[in-house]
Amino acid sequence: MKNILVRSASLLSVAAAVTGALAGTAAAAPVFGATNFSGGNWGGYVSFGSFTTATASWVEPSVTCNSSNDLFAPWVGIDGDGSSTVEQTGVATDCSSGSPVYQGWYEMYPAAPVYYDNPVSAGDQITATVTRTGTNTYQLALADTTKGWSKTTTKSLSSQHSSAEAIIESPTDSYPGIDGGVKFTGVKFDGKNLADTSPSGLDADDNGSNTWSPSAIASDGTDFTMTRH
Repeated sequence: MKNILVRSASLLSVAAAVTGALAGTAAAAPVFGATNFSGGNWGGYVSFGSFTTATASWVEPSVTCNSSNDLFAPWVGIDGDGSSTVEQTGVATDCSSGSPVYQGWYEMYPAAPVYYDNPVSAGDQITATVTRTGTNTYQLALADTTKGWSKTTTKSLSSQHSSAEAIIESPTDSYPGIDGGVKFTGVKFDGKNLADTSPSGLDADDNGSNTWSPSAIASDGTDFTMTRH
């Protein structure tokens, strides 16, 4: 398992986005996509290679905020492990207000992140897909099929095409309580089942005393669950 430190875009906090900032420059806010080594703040599966698409689904989990520092997001992406570029989309849950706030977002480093103002709730079925449509062109798609909305954005970026991944992440290393963990389903890279892409598992740190770890990949070759230990 690789120990690689990678820097990506500085995301605005979800709380700032809720008050109306859909994109902007980052300040002293938590950073998604910053440290993606095992035991850092990425947990899930990563496969190395020049992939053109990554897709996964999950049911947005119900959480209990234990502190205002709790912050996490499930997401899928291309690049970021072994590269300084990241193209990613998912749903962030922020507890800075004392209650969980859910919000979809995408990021194309080095451009500023963008948060969506479409509603997301615990229990919603989410599907996220990142596709490289040209040498340096990407399409980022996020859908909440429960609420009935989808967002698709096309952006250009000179990227390194180093990996594909399905991840949960807490840039604060502080996860809320997550009922039942986070189950990814239908994870495919380049149309291949996750299990057929030589994936490596990553553990995510949680406050230095707990770890979020991926289960073995299910017999269908695509599903796994992140649980706290």
